[in-house]
Amino acid sequence: MSRFWSPLVSQLEPYVPGEQPKVSNLIKLNTNENPYPPSPAALEAMQAEMGASLRLYPDPESSEIKAAVAEYYKLSPEQVFVGNGSDEVLAHAFQALINPAKPLLYPDITYSFYPVYCQLYGITPKTMPLDAEFAINPADYQTDNGGIIFPNPNAPTGLLLPLDCIKQILDANPDTVVMVDEAYIDFGGESAVSLINDYDNLLVIQTLSKSRSLAGLRVGFAMGNADLIDGLERVKNSFNSYPIDRLAIKGSVAAIKDTAWFEMTRGKIIASREKLTHELQALGFSVIPSAANFVFAHHPEHNAQQLGEKLRDNKIIVRYFNKPRISEYIRITVGTEEECEALMSNLKSLITTS
Repeated sequence: MSRFWSPLVSQLEPYVPGEQPKVSNLIKLNTNENPYPPSPAALEAMQAEMGASLRLYPDPESSEIKAAVAEYYKLSPEQVFVGNGSDEVLAHAFQALINPAKPLLYPDITYSFYPVYCQLYGITPKTMPLDAEFAINPADYQTDNGGIIFPNPNAPTGLLLPLDCIKQILDANPDTVVMVDEAYIDFGGESAVSLINDYDNLLVIQTLSKSRSLAGLRVGFAMGNADLIDGLERVKNSFNSYPIDRLAIKGSVAAIKDTAWFEMTRGKIIASREKLTHELQALGFSVIPSAANFVFAHHPEHNAQQLGEKLRDNKIIVRYFNKPRISEYIRITVGTEEECEALMSNLKSLITTS
C-alpha cells in the first residue's frame, strides 16, 4: 500500500478481469468473447475512417451511434446514451441514478463489477440470494432500496429472467431506477427495451462486445427515459466528453446496421451452445440452462478448479470462480465448432481417466 494513496483507494478491492494470456496457440474460452470476426462492413467502415480526420476530436455525442441504436430498437436518439464499453456506462449509472442513502439491490451471484462500483461511489449493497436453481425471485426486490441492478441473462450463470418477472420488479419499484444489464441478451432472450416507454424508471444497458464481435472497440450504450439519459450525460460530460473515438463510431454504426452478419454469427453460437450443453450433460455434467454465449457447468465427481487447471495444461482456458455457491462450477465460453470439439475431446479424456 502506497503512503500516497487516498483512504478510498486503500480500501478498494478492484474488479479482476478474465485472463488475457500473452502466449499464442491457446483455445481461449474464458472471457465470453465472440469466436467469429466482426462484420466485414464494420471493418471496412473503420478502414475508411483512417486518415487526416484523426487529427480532429470525435463527435462528443456519438450521434451516429445513438441514431443507429434508436433506429434498431424503435426509440428516439434522446433515449440512448453511449459510453466506452458497458462497464463505463454502468459506472456512470451508479453515480448518476442510485440513491446512496438506501441500499442497492442485486443478486448474490452476479457480475462482480457491481460491488466494486458500490465501494467506489459509497453505495451500500444488499445482495438478494438466488434460489436453489440460481433464479431471481422478483418478490425479493419488493423492499426499500436506492436502486436495483441485475444482468439478464445473469452472469456467470447464463440464466434468463422472463420479461413478466422484470415487469413485476418494475411495478414494485416505481420510485427507484431498475437497471437491466443485457450484455448477453442477443444469444437467447427478449430485451427489456420493449418496456422502456411504459416505465420511466427502467434503464437497459447493452454492449457491442459480445454479439457484435467488437470487444476490442469498447462501445456500450444505455437506453431509457430521456430524463435518465440526461443524468448519464451530465456525469459523462463531467468525466470525459469524448469517450468514443472516430474509428469506434464508424465501426459501431456499421455493425449495428449489418443485421445479416449479426444473425448469422449469433445463430452459429446458439447452435454450438445447445450442442455443447447436450455433450456436457452426456458426460455427466449438470449445466444451467443458458441464454448467453457461455455455459455454467458442474460435474459431481470432479473438482471444478482442478478440471480448469488440467484443461489449461492442455492449452484450453475456461473461467473458474472461487466464490460461495459456485466454487464447483466452470464457465465455458462458446467457441467455434472446432474449439468446442477440442474442449469436449479433452474433457472426455480427463473425465474417463481420472
